[in-house]
Amino acid sequence: MVAEVTRSEVAVTLDGFATQPLGVVGPLDVSWQRRIADAAAVGQRITAEVLAVDLEESRVRLSMAATENPELWAFLKRLRFGQRLIGTVAAIESFGVFVALEEGPDHPVYPGVGFITYPELSWRRFEAASEVVEVGQRVCCVFLQFDTWQGEARLSLRATRPDPFLGFAEGVAVGQRLTGRVTKLVPFGVFVQVAEGIEGLVRLPELSSVSVEAPEDVVREGEEIAVIVTDIDHERRRLSLSRSCCR
Repeated sequence: MVAEVTRSEVAVTLDGFATQPLGVVGPLDVSWQRRIADAAAVGQRITAEVLAVDLEESRVRLSMAATENPELWAFLKRLRFGQRLIGTVAAIESFGVFVALEEGPDHPVYPGVGFITYPELSWRRFEAASEVVEVGQRVCCVFLQFDTWQGEARLSLRATRPDPFLGFAEGVAVGQRLTGRVTKLVPFGVFVQVAEGIEGLVRLPELSSVSVEAPEDVVREGEEIAVIVTDIDHERRRLSLSRSCCR
């Protein structure tokens, strides 16, 4: 039974544990369609699914949204990490891409049950999602996790393709000289494309043997320059370069 409703949560007294509110429903676990004030009231009996048990705090995290959308919830719970799913790009937003999956129910709120964050769209750097996908495009993605707050399947498009950085990193070494094209100037340095889909960062102090205040003082976008590999971070997929060593 609902014991208290605030802006941040719904406190629930669980049947059989009447001494204190043990159940907690977070703001995004109350409903995917309604506000907290419209979905729960003190004294109301609810049915919810257990998401997690916090033994230290003696609290049970619950989801009312799970019982509000049982078909969708059951579908998402069946998915496993690494599973491949096919769908159609339903919408492109500034925060990610919605995918309408061919299997499973529709989402009650969003254009698609599947969702791809920008970092999971491609291994290469891009400015807009439209450079990678377009609305109506059929895509195959890898399932990453069930987002219980949003009621969606987090997906990865880039996981279906080889990571170009791994192959590149196997063939180069620190101290090796490369030639590349300047692709972007930023206040702290420049990005240089040294191979297809591979970019490295030349930080401002490494752009010249003399001190410079801005990257445009010594290079321009599109210019071909010689660089030296100074570090290869396999875990974070980062390539550090220096131009000052080449001058």
